[in-house]
Amino acid sequence: MSDYKKTLCLPKTKFPMKANLKQREPEMLKQWEENKAYDKMVDANKDAEQYVLHDGPPYANGHIHMGTAMNKVLKDIIVKSKNMQGLKAEYVPGWDCHGLPIEHKVEQELKKKKKELPTLIIRKLCREYALKFVDVQRKEFKRLGVMGVWEDPYLTMKPEYEAATARELGRFMENGSVVRGKKPIHWCCSCRTALAEAEVEYEDHTSPSIYVRFPLNDEKVLKALPDEAASKVDLSKTYVVIWTTTPWTIPDNMAVAVHPEFEYSVCQINGETYILAERLVPVCAEAFGWEKWDTIAKVNGAELEGAVAKHPIYERESPIVTADYVTLDSGTGCVHTAPGHGREDFETGMRYGLEIYSPMNNDGVFLKDVEFFAGLNVFEANPKVIEKLEELGNLLAKEEISHSYPHCWRCKEPVIFRATTQWFISMENNDLRKKSLKAIRDDVNWIPSWGEERIFKMIENRPDWCISRQRNWGVPIIALICQDCDEVYNDSEWVFSVVDEFKNHETGCDYWFEKSVEELAPESLKCPKCGGTHWAKENDILDVWFDSGTSFAAVVEQRPEHRFPADLYLEGSDQHRGWFHSSLLASMGTRGMPPYKNVLTHGYVVDKDGRKMSKSIGNVIAPQEIIDKYGAEILRMWVAAVNYQEDVRISDEILSRLVDAYRRIRNTCRYLLGNLNDFDPAKDALKAEELLPVDHFALDLVKRRHETIQKAYANFEFHKVYHTLHNLCVGELSAFYLDIIKDRLYVSGEGSVERRSAQTVLWQTLMMLVKDMAPILSFTAEEAYSHIPETMKQDAETVFAIRPELLESAISDEERMRWELLMEVRSEVTKAIEPLRRERTVGHSLDTNVIIYGDEKITKALENVDLREFFIVSGAEVKAISEAPADSVKAEELEGLAVSVEKASGEKCSRCWRYDSLGGDSTHPELCPRCAAVMSKA
Repeated sequence: MSDYKKTLCLPKTKFPMKANLKQREPEMLKQWEENKAYDKMVDANKDAEQYVLHDGPPYANGHIHMGTAMNKVLKDIIVKSKNMQGLKAEYVPGWDCHGLPIEHKVEQELKKKKKELPTLIIRKLCREYALKFVDVQRKEFKRLGVMGVWEDPYLTMKPEYEAATARELGRFMENGSVVRGKKPIHWCCSCRTALAEAEVEYEDHTSPSIYVRFPLNDEKVLKALPDEAASKVDLSKTYVVIWTTTPWTIPDNMAVAVHPEFEYSVCQINGETYILAERLVPVCAEAFGWEKWDTIAKVNGAELEGAVAKHPIYERESPIVTADYVTLDSGTGCVHTAPGHGREDFETGMRYGLEIYSPMNNDGVFLKDVEFFAGLNVFEANPKVIEKLEELGNLLAKEEISHSYPHCWRCKEPVIFRATTQWFISMENNDLRKKSLKAIRDDVNWIPSWGEERIFKMIENRPDWCISRQRNWGVPIIALICQDCDEVYNDSEWVFSVVDEFKNHETGCDYWFEKSVEELAPESLKCPKCGGTHWAKENDILDVWFDSGTSFAAVVEQRPEHRFPADLYLEGSDQHRGWFHSSLLASMGTRGMPPYKNVLTHGYVVDKDGRKMSKSIGNVIAPQEIIDKYGAEILRMWVAAVNYQEDVRISDEILSRLVDAYRRIRNTCRYLLGNLNDFDPAKDALKAEELLPVDHFALDLVKRRHETIQKAYANFEFHKVYHTLHNLCVGELSAFYLDIIKDRLYVSGEGSVERRSAQTVLWQTLMMLVKDMAPILSFTAEEAYSHIPETMKQDAETVFAIRPELLESAISDEERMRWELLMEVRSEVTKAIEPLRRERTVGHSLDTNVIIYGDEKITKALENVDLREFFIVSGAEVKAISEAPADSVKAEELEGLAVSVEKASGEKCSRCWRYDSLGGDSTHPELCPRCAAVMSKA
């Protein structure tokens, strides 16, 4: 017997079956760096239309986590896919280097020393800390296969960036949008600074809940009542009742607010008269322990306005005022009003001319003139205030409640509302709110669409933007304060001259902290208000969200890789209140247009049970753990496989499934490469119309999947890319087309039309596949590309620079439907053979002959099909369905089809293993006619 194996055209490739990603990925990263793969990708589109994805800067404080890893991989997928679709997309990574997160870490390291060190030293330490973690994170992001201008990123602490941020502040000052005044803002007593809305997180918190009565000995109350009811009231025992969960604000109470349109009950019990909302009386009575009471009258809130109550602790008036924000959801319908500790309270205070009283220092400690509570932190004061109210007989009830309460995003401690002198960007001056809301609706595409409503509501209801922070590490607010009258000097020409100094200074805005006020102020500067000449520098720095929010001015407008406005901002869904928000306001305020055309958001990474990752729970998975175990490629695949626009689950089980899917995709690449080792497109490729019918259909099928994938990339639907790619490799290729043509590839003559037809499709499929894979499976696509024969590479040195020319493969709809029907028939034939394989009657489908009984539609479709190849059997016949015997296998999912299966007749060919009539060629008596013909031409 001859050894015919050597005569077969078996696959040959050095592309390994085993990925060994952990070892190969670092080698690939080194290769990309040496070969300048990123530059070659961008240069391939040097004259093309520009596409700008602007990177939102992560904080340079600590190692990356799964959220930041997912974010960077998503951006990398977009940049690569846009380039491979013919756009010029460059990636300029950036870092947020200022602000509380970094200063907080430095303070933790300094401990008590922080109070002894001057501002410039603290700033120097913050800069060094930020630089250290820029390097750490840069290395970690690059390990994920993320490409970009890594050696020249933008840093918010670079002099040119700080100057751009300060210049934007100057522009806001120039157009009259910046105001300085006393308003209540979120304040962290632990970090000793004001906080923006985006720096506040709401967590469950237990607070004391108290009901307090305010003595209401005012004749105006009697005038609001009917005579009969008024005659029953003893004003010395009359009270209005409030409810609060912040007892520490009671010392700062200035009024009691009622709703002008609500109905209030005048209730009597034990000779005392109480006023509270009619609808809430039953609930309150239960809390107070009232069993029986008399309602002697009802009165509208508006009729109570102007009556003057007495503070429940101090000898101080507390007038009744009206406010439409009063609700009946809880409490008493009468709202304790402390203008120094709430936005709505403040607005009410301004309307009624109340004192904006907030007598505490930056640590949240009451000042010495606050009787009974001086020296106490506000949270320490809670029980003392309750104790005092009880002592004075004005506490009606108390309990503990658990509710959502604002906490500092950095130190995680509860925050307070506190009126302090701060700098604000007005939402009403220059119609900033109105313009921003219009831009949200008309000028930006929000993906997913619910993001539009979310940010719209936030902008619609937000207060003025508090841009000042009482910290050291950031861009200073360029202003001088008159020491005689507190007037502000921030003339725009002077501000811009200081900005120029920042840009030219080695450490940027350290210039402000190094220079004395005399060096900074214009010569002989006099206060325009009082004529004074005593000036002080403003010590506050800018809100870090103003820093990052002005990145459009520092990066998008100034870097040659970008242009304004950006095509895309992409961050987590929390950035509707963060970077998307501040960027929109900053750009609308000085440019009159949004900084972005599209905003895309992703969800949070959670564990397999949907829980947020937390060290205390012990469910945190670090990116490095995944890389060490599986390789970065699997992490990238995970990012693409999930619907990242929702919260995304991750676990070992999920990753293990992806490893299996990865192997199948990799093996498909290996099979394609192995069967193209002797193929030169220039010499061997057939035109589309010359392809064998099944090959032409396969090329059309693959190209349609390729178009689906490219459309999904364009729409940022990366899970569709993954699932289409996976299904193509596992189903339509491996289980269908590659299965069918294996025999033809191996057995046909090396240069035969039959083999070249199939190879033409494999070549086109491979080029489409590596292009489709490259943005996501970057390491594998590059590795596969490196094993492609040079004749196929079009002079591109990296997979990211390929722009493959594809054959025009379209077939008619009628022909496509015919082949799709044939795929269904094939599936049913395979099912019919399977029982014989299970029973070991046959070992392989080639050991069978099949008879296909079909209706007219099926039999017509089977005309001119190589049945033995298509069904991978040794013999096949087609007959009318009417001839189907009783024991034939009726199709499960296709009407008008039955199949009979029997063992193949004839002898087994020693070369192709088909059963046939052997011995027709005396030179090769062990071969079937097909193989003998091939051998005779060899």
